[in-house]
Amino acid sequence: MSSNIVLTGGTGFVGNQVLKGLLAQKCNVRLLARSKESVSELDYGGNLEVVFVEDLFSSSQKKLEELIKPVDTLIHTAWYAEPGKYLNSEKNLSCLSGTLRLAQAFQAVGGRRFVGIGTCFEYDLSIGMLRADSPLNPQTLYAACKASTFQTLGQLLPDAGVEFAWCRLFYLYGEGEDSRRLVPHLRQRLSEGRAAELTSGRQIRDFLDVRDAASMIADVALGDQQGPINICSGIPITVRQLAEQIADEYGRRDLLHFGARPDNLFDPPCVVGVKGAVGDS
Repeated sequence: MSSNIVLTGGTGFVGNQVLKGLLAQKCNVRLLARSKESVSELDYGGNLEVVFVEDLFSSSQKKLEELIKPVDTLIHTAWYAEPGKYLNSEKNLSCLSGTLRLAQAFQAVGGRRFVGIGTCFEYDLSIGMLRADSPLNPQTLYAACKASTFQTLGQLLPDAGVEFAWCRLFYLYGEGEDSRRLVPHLRQRLSEGRAAELTSGRQIRDFLDVRDAASMIADVALGDQQGPINICSGIPITVRQLAEQIADEYGRRDLLHFGARPDNLFDPPCVVGVKGAVGDS
């Protein structure tokens, strides 16, 4: 088990769950955080060290080296991800360039294992069932920057003797999720007895609780898998089925108005992951 883990983005939706999982396993974690306010609810005790950095993605390589050393494993979950804005925001370019500097800093201080977070949107989504070695064809700036990061670090780090794993996330939901996303939006509407206007719901997706995703990421960080890895359930389910499961908790399927909103013609009909890394059977 790694004794010196640096974690970025540990106050975010995914990163916070990764942090909780690592601390539960008694790992020594150094969290790079933006401000004291962002970590006000974290437990500073035990094996957690918090180091503040105003802007991780604009920091120089020298500064990053100072922040992360000594380090054995780095889990990089930080990235711009504001719902409704992140897919085509130019902030993705800063995240890309900053991540490359972070990787160079990690290499310079003798880091052993770098774990990055990617997205299923890197893939050619027309394929439907997506393996870790499925072709890439990003259609947004966010996905393109993630794919560029993967391809660049996949050459840079292994050539320098650094282990590199890239965890591609599918459709996550759960604790800490932004209220503008589907699952919390449905829960709020249904709990208030208000109708939820939805598309047809025929889209097939791969949904996974963020806690399960974080557990998978922690296992990758503490293990030896390298290359691209799908962080997914592997279970196809329609958006309609998911919405009905949630509505059943409130006994209010009648509040689900499918077809009240038009389907997005550019929305792929099926996005489901095949579990594991390249070469897994």
